[in-house]
Amino acid sequence: MAQLRRKFLKSLAAPIVSGLHAQQTLKIFVLWDMEGTSGIFTREQAWYWETGVRELVAREARRILTSNVNALSAVAVERGVTELIVCDTHHGGDNLIREQLSTDSRVRYEYRSVGMEKGKRRLMPGLDCDTAGLMLPGHHAKAFTERAFLPHTNSIEWADFQINGQSVGEIGVEACYAGHWDVPLIYVEGDEAACYEARRMFPGVVTMAVKQAETAELATGMDQDSAYREIARKVAEAIEKARTRQLRPYKPALPMTVTVRMRTMDGAARAAKRPGVRRLDEHTVEAQVGRQCDVVKWLTGAGLDMD
Repeated sequence: MAQLRRKFLKSLAAPIVSGLHAQQTLKIFVLWDMEGTSGIFTREQAWYWETGVRELVAREARRILTSNVNALSAVAVERGVTELIVCDTHHGGDNLIREQLSTDSRVRYEYRSVGMEKGKRRLMPGLDCDTAGLMLPGHHAKAFTERAFLPHTNSIEWADFQINGQSVGEIGVEACYAGHWDVPLIYVEGDEAACYEARRMFPGVVTMAVKQAETAELATGMDQDSAYREIARKVAEAIEKARTRQLRPYKPALPMTVTVRMRTMDGAARAAKRPGVRRLDEHTVEAQVGRQCDVVKWLTGAGLDMD
């Protein structure tokens, strides 16, 4: 079965990349989340570490995520990507089943969203100015989005996150971080609400809706083979946009004013103790940052040049 699926995925990537494209260096950074992954339809699957989740469900959810990663990676390298960095960001990372991952030398794995680079800890290691595009598969809509599956923004504690007055979700936050290196967002995959959010904020971005929410904790969507077929088509489109530089990076005016409304007063009080953070009211904190890569560092400590 696994061999048949590999042949199936390879056939989706036809026609074969031209000799000219094959010779070009093309680096893509893929930041994987899980809520928007094809085949994940319940809270129990997506948040499998929660108390009471059945071990069988958790194991199968991780297998589904790993299969999705392999499917997208196979298409990307067939379409001419010479360096594909796959970074697992869901719940901090370490969700992939390592022994089931592709061993293609063009694919490099970062198993946690914070890793080491040049002897220092940083968020999304490997993302740099040589990267042609950022892909965000498995993603979800921002907190309190209606008709969305497990909507939230980075932390359940964050009710709203704004950059220079514009409300954004994780998609916007991560695109902002990548914009520090002038890397454009080229692809978003998730439920219909997440894809709509991405298209509104980033015109021209390629999106792939693999599911739709029935409730905030339950979704329905495509079977795996149908999803992989459509994903292959969309990934190919996104990579071509990266290759031909059709999309621009997200570049908010600097210094950026970043404002976060917390769900609780205690959350705002804790955040206000961090250096440079102002408390605007009982639930809201704010800071100014001079670099896009510091978009969340002022609040979480995660970013570039971490201690």
